[in-house]
Amino acid sequence: MATTDPSTTQVVLDLLGIFVFSISGALVAVRKGLDVFGVLVLAGTTGLGGGFLRDVLIGATPPAALADWRYLIVPVAAGLLGFVFHPVVGRMERSINVLDAFGLGLFCVTGALKALDYGLGPVPAALMGMVTGIGGGMIRDLLASRVPLVFRGELYATPALAGAFVVVGLAHTDLSYWTVALIGGGLCTTWRLLAIWRHWQAPVPTGPASV
Repeated sequence: MATTDPSTTQVVLDLLGIFVFSISGALVAVRKGLDVFGVLVLAGTTGLGGGFLRDVLIGATPPAALADWRYLIVPVAAGLLGFVFHPVVGRMERSINVLDAFGLGLFCVTGALKALDYGLGPVPAALMGMVTGIGGGMIRDLLASRVPLVFRGELYATPALAGAFVVVGLAHTDLSYWTVALIGGGLCTTWRLLAIWRHWQAPVPTGPASV
């Protein structure tokens, strides 16, 4: 199994990912004209939703978001930051998209490794890594009355799944936790950034739909 202290490392990676995703959720809420409570709800949903789903599905109860106060403070802080400084943060959207790609990479790593720790096999663990990365954004978009990003042709879920599979494949080697995270998360993040830069899209139907 990957060496180093996984518990501390996993918490650090989780909190970084939560902060990045919570900022993106806050920006969506601001653009929808929601009040401060709505901004905090969408920030928290985006940052915590994927990890919450993962923990419930793998039986890690109570979920980390409810068992550790840090998991609640981070999205609140990010939501307030997005609400108060939204003109500045909004102008940084390109940078936010870059940070979001890093958040996706972080979450696919922590989701897959935590699922392995709870006894899941390689394929289910990789799926949990993907769910951790995309779950919060899907819930955010549904609450904001938007078609979820992962259903709109964006290469988002695929990089997360690929990164999670790499993590699962390397988890039982002698590589350190950080090395496994760097390789798997790096693949996911790089793929996502290239998709944004090169405007890569997943295949979507063409022509009118038949009834």
